Parts: sequence; C-alpha cells; structure tokens
Amino acid sequence: MQLRIFLLLFFAGSLFSTGAFAQIKHNINPSYDAELSNYTYPFPVKFMPLQQENQHLKMAYMDVAPAGTNSLPHVILLLHGKNFFGDYWKQTIQFLTEKGYRVIVPDQIGFGKSSKADLHYSFHQLAANTKKLLDTLEIKKVVVVGHSMGGMLATRFALMYPEATEKLILENPIGLEDYRRGVPFQSVDVAYQNELKNSENAIRNYHKTYYPTWKPEFDEWVRVPAAQIPHPDFPKVARASALTYQMIYQQPVSYEFPDIKVPTLLIIGQEDRTIVGKGLIKDPKKLKQMGQYPQLGKKVAKAIPKASLVELKGIGHIPHLQAPDQFHEALLKFLKD
Repeated sequence: MQLRIFLLLFFAGSLFSTGAFAQIKHNINPSYDAELSNYTYPFPVKFMPLQQENQHLKMAYMDVAPAGTNSLPHVILLLHGKNFFGDYWKQTIQFLTEKGYRVIVPDQIGFGKSSKADLHYSFHQLAANTKKLLDTLEIKKVVVVGHSMGGMLATRFALMYPEATEKLILENPIGLEDYRRGVPFQSVDVAYQNELKNSENAIRNYHKTYYPTWKPEFDEWVRVPAAQIPHPDFPKVARASALTYQMIYQQPVSYEFPDIKVPTLLIIGQEDRTIVGKGLIKDPKKLKQMGQYPQLGKKVAKAIPKASLVELKGIGHIPHLQAPDQFHEALLKFLKD
C-alpha cells in the first residue's frame, strides 16, 4: 500500500515537473486588459489627458532622460507601428539615451497603454495629439523617427509641423504606396469581425512575415497581444484595430512626399514585402507588384527633396529589432550629420 502511494506521488511529481505543469502554468498567466495595465514597460509611463469626440481619453508615453549631465539635449520622438506599442523601442531608447539624447515614446490613442477609443481615427488627429504632448512637455523641436505605421504618422507630423521637426527618419514605413489601388475595400464592421476571430497562432504567423528568420526573442510581440484575446476588454482592442486599419487604408501620404521640407532618412530592410491588407488581394499580378520595398525605398528617396537612403540587405520589416546595431549605426550617423 505504501509503495503504491509512493509511486502515485512520484508519477504525479513527474507529471507536474514536465509538460503538464508547463501547460497549467501557461493557462494561469494573466491576460491583459485593453490598456495593458499589468504589463510593465522598460521605463516609467506617464499619461496625458485628452478629450476627443466627447470622450475623456489618456495618452501614455515614456519620457526618458539622457545619460550624463547634458542640460539641453536634442530630443528624439519614436513613433510605433500598428501591431506594436512603445515598449518595442527599448533597445533604441537605451542606445539613444546613452548617446546623450532625450527620448519621447508615446503610445498613440488606440494602442498600448493608451485609451482604446471608438472614434474616427486620422493621422492628422494623431499628429495633433503628439504635438500637444510635446507642447505639454515644453519641447519645441524634435527628430521624428517613425516605424511602419509610425512612418505614416511621422510623415503627417512633418507636413503639419515642419517648424517642430528637426529631421525625419522613416524605418520601413508603410504607406510608401496607395493601398487603395490594389487592396479591395473592407468595411469597418467586417474588419472588426475578423479581428474578433484573432488567435495567438494567427498573430504569430503574421509576425513571421516581418523577418527573414524567426528568433525566440520576437515572440514577446506575439505574446502580449495574444494575452489580450481572452480578456473581457478584447472587443475594445479589436474595434480600435479595425478603425486604425481603415485610417491606414483611407488616408495615404504617398502623394505628399515631395512636400516634405526637412532632411529625411529612409532606412529600408530589403527583404520587407509588407502590404497592408495583403490577405484581401486576389489578383496575383497586383500581389507581385505591391510591397516591393527595394523599389519603393528608391522611389520615395527621389520624391523627398532632402532625402537619403540606407538599404539594409537581408533585413525585413523591423530593422531595430532584427538588426539593432545596423539600424542604430545608420540612425546615429544621420543625427550627427
């Protein structure tokens, strides 16, 4: 009898020390609410109140001081992509602050720790919100760095506020082409229903298209949005995602690149083939024509009057995560020029 009890306890211990325990541990991981309240960013997060369309909102941001005693440092503004939030700039924030720069990293309304509002999203309004944040912080001029969707926002910011834009850096920005010319229209309601069907596997499969080779450290940017799916707040997150997709689709900046007056750097990973709404394209010819970043980078660099181009071979959609050293080298050189 004692031997039987011992064996049962032994096998139970073995079970909980291997895959079954890992599965149980995974299942009790906390889910994240709409504003990632229990998710910790690498630097302290503050909030600026906003009021839009009769809604009281809050805009999250990190304001990271430079290392050393530089009393009047240059300020770098980092703008995130659609499927990300300020946290993924961690390595770049550390790099820039160590070089003596002050770094401001907002989560735009609809993203990260900011409010997930049900309203009309526009790049003009996001740019105005960002300018209000800078005014609140008494910052008059910034170097604007935008990745992916943040590149579209950075472009709009530079067009609206050239006096506040010292330089513009676009890292594999989307919006180098007008998606309406090849991607079929999808209503907000349909986009919302599709967002509600999202899953961890679907998110991971999409993120894998960002990189030529997947690495375990990239999984963090899958885990966080996946952990929002089981939370009761998820419909708010899904709605904001659908609305911001419409913003990208309906508000191109590609026709306005010649109007940019500030010095501009394009950093383009040459393996990137991102197309917003790619899954909706049924025409193989259109699919092959769009998302060609090697050609798009050259075209836009010619369109912007004071632009230069850095092409990163073997790099995909997110150079600052896939190849931070190469990205930071290009970034720093342009900052010092």
